[in-house]
Amino acid sequence: MSFYQKIAKIGSKFIGKPKMFKYGFNLSPMYRRSTGRIVDVSEDMMDIRIKLPISYKNRNYVNTIFGGSMFAAVDPIPMVQLMDILGSDYVVWDKSAEIFFKRPAKENLYAHFSYSIEEIDRIRESVALKNETEIVKKTALTNKERDIVFCEVWKTIYIADKPYFKNKRAKSKK
Repeated sequence: MSFYQKIAKIGSKFIGKPKMFKYGFNLSPMYRRSTGRIVDVSEDMMDIRIKLPISYKNRNYVNTIFGGSMFAAVDPIPMVQLMDILGSDYVVWDKSAEIFFKRPAKENLYAHFSYSIEEIDRIRESVALKNETEIVKKTALTNKERDIVFCEVWKTIYIADKPYFKNKRAKSKK
């Protein structure tokens, strides 16, 4: 269990998982450097919203938001969100990511991360049948009105049954 997981486990008992997720990310040095901020987490963890404000900390040479800041603000959310939704019986890892820049961003950006109950059910069913699966989550960074897309991030996430994954790793080490 990582340092951040230990803090989340303890803090969740006192302030609840959604608040711990929000404040834990917003206060952690690794996420603060992205300049993104989590602004809302639903009670069931199925919906998370972030804001990436444009500032001197993330402007590039041509005065737009640096692409690395866009990616860093989006990168950890889908995986950690899914880990919290599925629980400790599953192994969840980022496998790959792609970023597609659509236009330069000269304003604050927003993203919405969402899992549906049907999507979670499909993941659980797939893991129950095959012991492991992969999904692709697509996230758009948009303006506040959500009518202009500045970039899209596609994340491939690996999910496995925990005992199966441990056995698979043990076999690969031989």
